[in-house]
Amino acid sequence: MSSAAPKPSASSSGKYTEIDVNVADGVGLITLNRPTLKNAINYNMFREIPIALKELANDDNVVVAAVTGAGDFFTSGNDLSNFTIGDDPIPVKAEKGRVLLTEFIGAFIDFPKPLIGLVNGPAVGIGVTTLALYDTVYASDTATFHTPFTTLGQSAEGCSSLLFPRIMGYSKVLLSGALLCHHGISLSKAFEMLAFNRKMTAKEALDASFISAIFPQSSFRKETMERVRAYAKLPRNSLMIAKKLVRGVERDLLHKVNKAETDHLEERWQSDECLNAIAQFFSRKSKL
Repeated sequence: MSSAAPKPSASSSGKYTEIDVNVADGVGLITLNRPTLKNAINYNMFREIPIALKELANDDNVVVAAVTGAGDFFTSGNDLSNFTIGDDPIPVKAEKGRVLLTEFIGAFIDFPKPLIGLVNGPAVGIGVTTLALYDTVYASDTATFHTPFTTLGQSAEGCSSLLFPRIMGYSKVLLSGALLCHHGISLSKAFEMLAFNRKMTAKEALDASFISAIFPQSSFRKETMERVRAYAKLPRNSLMIAKKLVRGVERDLLHKVNKAETDHLEERWQSDECLNAIAQFFSRKSKL
């Protein structure tokens, strides 16, 4: 065992504009902090969250990390105003967006410590898909999970095309001593979410094994942080080895899936289906 002193803790002071990062009691807590905009993820957040994850990964005072949202929402997903920023031609914007999103998802894939999602309210889009890359997810009883990609002429991201069918469980039948897994059951649930835009309640997400537990909204922060702090008392290196054994075997595969998904999105962002859907979104919004 090393007797070296821990490195200084990460701090959000002066480093971030759209998120808060706090380290205490072995927990590195990232809070998505745009509550008046339902914590919609803008370009700054797409850049800041990977930086924060890297800092927490390198901070010896951090045993486990957690992500939550300020206010009533976990996150409403990608801020669609991202599509209106800058004067670059659409193909250039799409390419830059692909690179940014690939790196963003990659930061979750590569995070070496236990990562816990504290879903304090509704989660949309990338706020849902990235949860599949967390190690444990706790949700408020007010949480919902919605991935309206095809409504916007887009497609899946966050490795959800691979992980959603896996996580949501297989229909298991014991026949002649052999356990048979019927992939069609889990594929149906995942496809409903990713293609047909089905919104899941917290109870449905728990039944589908997408989240680990549900807590009352009134005591959500207190109860979940008690659990997270308890996990942070466990040996840091032992936890990291446990995660490496569980997650490491498919790390390369996840990066390949991430690339494939973002390649498709680069094409989707330039398509008439996507551009028209986004234009209709802003048209409806302007009439409110």
